[in-house]
Amino acid sequence: MAQDVSDFQKDVIERSRELPVLVDFWAAWCGPCRILGPVLEKLAEQAGGRWALAKVDTETFPAEAAQYGVMSIPNVLLFVDGEVVDGFVGALPEPHVRRWLERAIPSPHVRALAEARERLTSGDFEGAEAAVREVLAVAPGDLDARLLLAEVLIHRDPDAAAALATELENEMDDPDRPAALKTLAGVASLTEHPERLPEGAARARFLEAARAIRAGIYDVAMEAIIDVLKEDRRYADGIVRETGRAIFILLGLEHPVTARFHRQFASLLNV
Repeated sequence: MAQDVSDFQKDVIERSRELPVLVDFWAAWCGPCRILGPVLEKLAEQAGGRWALAKVDTETFPAEAAQYGVMSIPNVLLFVDGEVVDGFVGALPEPHVRRWLERAIPSPHVRALAEARERLTSGDFEGAEAAVREVLAVAPGDLDARLLLAEVLIHRDPDAAAALATELENEMDDPDRPAALKTLAGVASLTEHPERLPEGAARARFLEAARAIRAGIYDVAMEAIIDVLKEDRRYADGIVRETGRAIFILLGLEHPVTARFHRQFASLLNV
């Protein structure tokens, strides 16, 4: 919750020794401040007490603004243990501010999410979902947890995964990962609705890829995708291409599956 600062030493410096304090240097005459202010207040409400928002009117605290090098406003500084550790200037859009906050104030649930990912990697999809939902029960807006839940749900409930990925795609400044999750969820759902795929020689093999994605076995999925591309690279309006790209985005460039299949995949698209 936002707090209008009346005592800078107490409300910012001393309080920042207990939890991070995000200071919004602003003024009533500043138009961009009126744009950024509600964004910061909304994010502070969603933070669940992880950090506090302090509103500092530069007309009231000119000495403090000068002390911390505030030359233009809005100017946001993050205080931890009485010191400035990060900040930005200007009325950034909400997705940009969210991304900055995620970097500047790491989630306290990093360890719990790492354990959930370990369960996901080992194939314990039920345990992974339970672990992620425990985090979301106390931090419903945690972006990392929501992304991980969408990934887990590909294997448990593809339709729910697609719906959550769509929400994230609309919220995030960089939508590549949620878009990839949505693609993979749609393909995983074909295991229950194979009739959605057009007839053809490639159909059975692509369904094998869908089953492998549902099971989290991405090397087997890519083997099937490569076979389908050799057979008919335009099958089902390009869904095969999009599925391969989504797997690489999800796994990342350093993953062994990406290293093994990316060159061959790309060469088949360029035939």
